[in-house]
Amino acid sequence: MHVVATAGHVDHGKSTLVRALTGMEPDRWAEERRRGMTIDLGFAWTALPSGATIAFVDVPGHERFVPNMLAGVGPVPAALVVVAADEGWMPQSAEHLAALHALEVSYGLLVVTRADLADPAAATEAARAEIAATSLGEVEAVAVSALTGDGLPALRAALDRLVARVPAPVVDGPVRLWVDRSFTVRGSGTVVTGTLGGGRLRVGDQLALADTGELVRVRGLHRLGEARDRVDAVARVAVNLRGVPKDRLARGDALLTPGRFRRTDLVDVRLAGDPAADLPATLTLHVGAAAVPVRVRPLGVDTVRLRLARPLPLLIGDRALLRDPGRHHVAGGVTVLDVDPPPLTRRGAAVARAGVLAGLDGRPDLAGELRRRSLARAGELTRMGVTVTAEPVAGDWLADPDHWRRLGDRLVEETTRYAREHPLEPGVPVEVLRRRLDLPDRALVAALVRPPLSLRAGRVATAPADTLPELVAGAVRRVHAEYARHPFRAPEADRLAALGLGPREIGAAVRAGALLKLTENVVLLPGAVDDAVRVLAGLPQPFTLSAARQALDTTRRVAVPLLELLDRRGATRRLPDDAREVVTPPS
Repeated sequence: MHVVATAGHVDHGKSTLVRALTGMEPDRWAEERRRGMTIDLGFAWTALPSGATIAFVDVPGHERFVPNMLAGVGPVPAALVVVAADEGWMPQSAEHLAALHALEVSYGLLVVTRADLADPAAATEAARAEIAATSLGEVEAVAVSALTGDGLPALRAALDRLVARVPAPVVDGPVRLWVDRSFTVRGSGTVVTGTLGGGRLRVGDQLALADTGELVRVRGLHRLGEARDRVDAVARVAVNLRGVPKDRLARGDALLTPGRFRRTDLVDVRLAGDPAADLPATLTLHVGAAAVPVRVRPLGVDTVRLRLARPLPLLIGDRALLRDPGRHHVAGGVTVLDVDPPPLTRRGAAVARAGVLAGLDGRPDLAGELRRRSLARAGELTRMGVTVTAEPVAGDWLADPDHWRRLGDRLVEETTRYAREHPLEPGVPVEVLRRRLDLPDRALVAALVRPPLSLRAGRVATAPADTLPELVAGAVRRVHAEYARHPFRAPEADRLAALGLGPREIGAAVRAGALLKLTENVVLLPGAVDDAVRVLAGLPQPFTLSAARQALDTTRRVAVPLLELLDRRGATRRLPDDAREVVTPPS
């Protein structure tokens, strides 16, 4: 199936032409038929000589209804430019053509109607000259009379040649169906219609509402008036949604493949049309079937930042147009360069941003996005329209390779600096490093750790865990020397202080395995536990606290917490009469 939109001045016979080609009435409203003027979008279809099916989106030509026209043209890949032989090129012909050019529609056909009323040669020549200067370029022209039928066979053949040139759509990509109609059907509920420009829809599919992210289910599909289990792009499609009130969806809303689009109300774009400096502060952005007021901030000669009145599901590379509704003027087409731009808070930030945007062409580029963002989640890039092919560095985080290497160097520097400033701590807390490196996730810190760094118990260290500062190591050596012959006699608090072993130093020595801490002020040599079990195993079993104290040649201050430690480790067992026995004999 192929979809083509009409374009042209009011009363040049667009609807009459569609009616003659299809035998269907594109004007849906009684008011349209009464006045003989299209007000809203109309739809009709027919078979071409090749057997291909073509659907027409018939748009209004009056200047008051240009927003309706743009809603119909926005998602459509090709256009039928209609000019009347007896009137020639007219103001709305020019505005419609400007809209097609702004949207970069590059496939089209010129149809000169009412050839029975005037020689079509002059109108054809003038129209082709106007069209040739736009994205449509040189187009084939056909003169017809819908009244007499002259030229209709030639037009059908030309339409066959036109649709054969239109590139095949991407049917395995995500769905973004811009809604151009919403209504209810008795017994079915809410139905929305639109032009499916890419992807595939199936009955039972789950889609997301663009404005809220709410998930909805496809209850039924219709294409060309027939129920279908599946519809592939490009196609006019009607989607019956399960359990969605009619007033939840209107023209300009969209149905999306979940997780594949990012709603944004701030975009940086490149403008093709009026110079950025000449744009008014407010315009209307037309994209798909949506029309949203925007505030305009010029950045460079041809780049601007747009603040949207409501978020839209936009991708890098999207084409849209800016229009001044007060002047009935198409200000120009825009190409979306960034759907998640950085804030402009510092002096000179706008100029610097314009320099960055000058190097962008609107084509999603993974390496470029990572270079500009340094770090990004894979899912976020996908929702911007970027194809992700790189492996994450941690979780779903992707990193620019150069930035990642610099972060690794900084991690070593920060860890070394912290070790100098806090020599008694066993390393830098991961959260401290996350803040110092300005990283969004602790997992990135852990992923950066490489030798000679080590990660242990939530801290990053520059040296093995058993390495102590020399002052502490020297004090520990003196404890070992003084108590080697009496390993169960713990130094008193004043002796520890005299040796330079305060609470922080003792903590560092305990973490390094150089001392064994029984209580706040009781420390022993690290082998005391195994040695104590061997001594106690030589006593008659069971034994008392007094017997243990004498055998260990120590005081009650040390014996009580030491035996309690042995109980907790399962080396000894405390009996009901407070005696103990060795459970684990020494090896």
